[in-house]
Amino acid sequence: MTLKAYNSTLKSAVVLVSGGLDSTTVLAYALSRGYSCHALTFDYGQRHRVELRAARRVCRALGAVSHRVVKVDLRPIGGSALTADIDVPKGRSAKRMARDIPVTYVPARNTIFLSYALALAEVIKAQDIFIGVNAVDYSGYPDCRPQFIKAFERVAKLGTKAGVDGAGLKIHTPLIELSKAQIVRLGAKLGVDFSLTHSCYDPIESRACGRCDSCLLRRRGFEEASIADPTRYAS
Repeated sequence: MTLKAYNSTLKSAVVLVSGGLDSTTVLAYALSRGYSCHALTFDYGQRHRVELRAARRVCRALGAVSHRVVKVDLRPIGGSALTADIDVPKGRSAKRMARDIPVTYVPARNTIFLSYALALAEVIKAQDIFIGVNAVDYSGYPDCRPQFIKAFERVAKLGTKAGVDGAGLKIHTPLIELSKAQIVRLGAKLGVDFSLTHSCYDPIESRACGRCDSCLLRRRGFEEASIADPTRYAS
C-alpha cells in the first residue's frame, strides 16, 4: 500500500516495523537521515496481533513511502510463547532477562524477517536495511546481537544477485548499543508519538499487561528517561 508519492531523489531503505517502541524509533531515525523508507511488517501468527494495527498507525503517521504486511505463519513451527500455547513469563528481573533466553524467543525470527527485507531491498534496488534490534535492554534473544547482524550482512553479500554484482548492503542497527531510556529519549527527540506504539507480548483487551518482559523494559525506559509513558497498563 503506497502511502505517498515516491521521491526518487532520496536514497531508498527497507525498515522493519513491528509497531513497537524500538522499530518506530528506527523508522523515525531513518526518515530523519533522509531515506525514503519502505516499511515491512510481519503477520507471523503472533498472539499480540494488536501490534499489526500499531504498525499501520506508525507508518501512516511518520510517512513511510510504502508499507507491506507480509503473512508468514510461524504457528505450525511453534516453540515460542508468542506463537504457541505457552504462557508468557511475567515479573522477571532485569538480571534474569539478560541471562536467560526466554520462551518468548521465536526461533529464527530475525533471520526470516531479514531474509524478506533483503529480497525487498533487491527488488527496489535499496542498499540499506534498518532494524530495531537491541543488545543492552533486551530479553536475551540471540538474533539481537551484533555478531548475528554482521553474519547476516555476509550472507546477503554471498547469496544475492546484488551482492554478486558488487552492490553492497548495509544493515543499520542504530539502537543496538542503547539502553531503553536512551531509545525513549531518541524517539522523543525525533518527535515520535509513543501513544501510537504497542510493546506488550500478552495484552488484555486494549491494555498492556504491564508484567511481561517487554512491558517491564518499556516502563523502566520511560521512567529512567523521565518521559511520560502513554501506555494503558492493566497492572
